[in-house]
Amino acid sequence: MSLIKKTAPKSPIGQAPKSFLKKLGPGIITAALVFGPGSLTINTKLGANYGYSLIWVLLLSMILMTAFTNMSTKIGLYSKDSFISRIKTEIGQRTALLVGLGIFLTTASFQAGNTVGASLAFSELFSTPMWIWILIFTSLAIFLLFFKSFYKILEKLMIGLVILMLTSFLLTIIMVAPNIQEILMGIIPSVPDGSEYFIITLTASSFSIVGAFYQSYLTQEKGVGIADKKDSLRESRTGIIILGMLSTLVMICAASVLKSNNIDVLSASDLGMALEPLFGPFTSYAFMIGFFAASFSSMIGNATIGGVILADTLFGISNLRKLKVRAMIILVILIGATIAHIFGSLPLELIIFAQGITIMIVPMIAVIILIFSNGKRISEGLKNNMFTTALGIIGISILILMSIYSIYFLFFK
Repeated sequence: MSLIKKTAPKSPIGQAPKSFLKKLGPGIITAALVFGPGSLTINTKLGANYGYSLIWVLLLSMILMTAFTNMSTKIGLYSKDSFISRIKTEIGQRTALLVGLGIFLTTASFQAGNTVGASLAFSELFSTPMWIWILIFTSLAIFLLFFKSFYKILEKLMIGLVILMLTSFLLTIIMVAPNIQEILMGIIPSVPDGSEYFIITLTASSFSIVGAFYQSYLTQEKGVGIADKKDSLRESRTGIIILGMLSTLVMICAASVLKSNNIDVLSASDLGMALEPLFGPFTSYAFMIGFFAASFSSMIGNATIGGVILADTLFGISNLRKLKVRAMIILVILIGATIAHIFGSLPLELIIFAQGITIMIVPMIAVIILIFSNGKRISEGLKNNMFTTALGIIGISILILMSIYSIYFLFFK
């Protein structure tokens, strides 16, 4: 008699959802880190103030984000060398330093908003000082770094939090039953009075060049190659579609509930009223959990981007298992915690300001992505087609225009 215990084969039906979610990994991580408290705040405020009229901005951002994420995915598939390493070799050390530090500073500015968002949720729920929760969640984020399977933990955490947020807002919309015709009218571009700067912050929160840039690192961290091109591109697209759906659902919820009832958004608690039809008296608790989900997922993902890129820029190391990489991730987390503690009295303003200031740094990074995805050194099978290149040029043009307006609005107006 055989001593080897025979086990029944696993049901393909049971394995299908797990396999699907596993394949979504990098795309979901990109979606989760892009959809932070800034995105949640801005989408809710704009839905409350302008109804469905700015849905077109989300659709445009999703199209452009998909184009740049696909470019970055192909860059990651082409070479085992990291993106920053290739910039050092093919363009120059100074350019690589500028890109690396630019991404680090961008993530550092977002990190403050992420830390504030995660801490603010529990601070308001339990009526406790925010610094206590800043300390708790900063410590938890650092603690998670020291698991050997950090990438797998990150992936599962992001998937769970994104599903939680999607479900909450989708169920609310089903209950509210908004006017479909009015929603479709929001696809037609329009610029309501006073919405110009908010459109910039909305675009910055949805069309994240930094997130797209890091997609090449996520692709390499997963260990896939050129043979996996089709699956990798599909996964990255799906992640951005989920991001677009989440952003749109939030705006529709806010427009249907807050705008319809003339409720102005002045605090994080006001943001939560968009979910009142679903959760009733438990609305504040439900929304704060969602606000925490958006904030904490971005807090970890954003710090990972900044730390990995900084470590690659300074030390030529990008592997998440390396101590220097984790040390740089911790640095971003601590910067975010410090700024959050100092400016915690103006959390929503801080979140929105971080979104706007970032737009001034990203055009150069977008140009780098477009150059590398069209360069002579990339294989023909991975080069951009004319449509993707056109989208890249449109995206860069929009980023430059928004940067000019952002500088004018922040420093001269």
